[in-house]
Amino acid sequence: MRDAVVGPGGARMRWVEVSGHAPARVYLHGLGAMSAPYFVPVATRPELAGHRSLFVDLLGHGLSDRPRAFGYTLEEHAATLATALDMAGVRGADVVGHSMGGGVAVVLAHHRPDLVGRLVLVEANLEPSPAPVVGGSGINAYPEDEFLAGGLTETLDRVGPLWASTMRLADPVGLYRSAVHLVAATRPTMRRMLERLSIPRTFIQGKQGAAVRDPDGLTAAGVRVVTVPAAGHNVMLDNPEGFARAAATGLL
Repeated sequence: MRDAVVGPGGARMRWVEVSGHAPARVYLHGLGAMSAPYFVPVATRPELAGHRSLFVDLLGHGLSDRPRAFGYTLEEHAATLATALDMAGVRGADVVGHSMGGGVAVVLAHHRPDLVGRLVLVEANLEPSPAPVVGGSGINAYPEDEFLAGGLTETLDRVGPLWASTMRLADPVGLYRSAVHLVAATRPTMRRMLERLSIPRTFIQGKQGAAVRDPDGLTAAGVRVVTVPAAGHNVMLDNPEGFARAAATGLL
């Protein structure tokens, strides 16, 4: 495990790293998740193995610190991630982001194009979401004090054992604020940022997941849209082989 000081009060971002050749590959998890459990099995498949790989946990999640003096906006997540990648000596990385992590990846590429060479988004959030839905969690339906007083327990029961297994490790305040800012999205939206990027970009969605809005618009902007069969929102867990093939094609 490696780390870097990235946030207020000396807050550290941590990641699991596997050695390999360049360009580095940076894997980013979704809301209430962790990168290693979601991505290590597919990243070590023959289609994707061999590269230096960083499985990063964003602040407030997984192995990383949980600073209270942090806003947990998508822009702040991307800025602290950029600091970690600078400290790790990463440039022109292949960045693979799932759900919220995909949104963070787009913001990172928009603000720090030197850090991102290719982008693979997996069921990524690209625009504001209608409240109170955030990837099915419903976290933003609560006021913050109610979420901390009992809403987190209700949410863990509601999302099911798989998601709850990592969500319960997230900082409640960081989880809540990340969810709220994910709904609010960015200005311009992550979709607009994505459409304006000039690097190779792939958007992977599961056949049983929520279809991305206006896929033709993404395609017209040069984004390759791929639908993986026998998969829902967690494409890399539901169909590892299909995900690995789709991701590898986007990283050629």
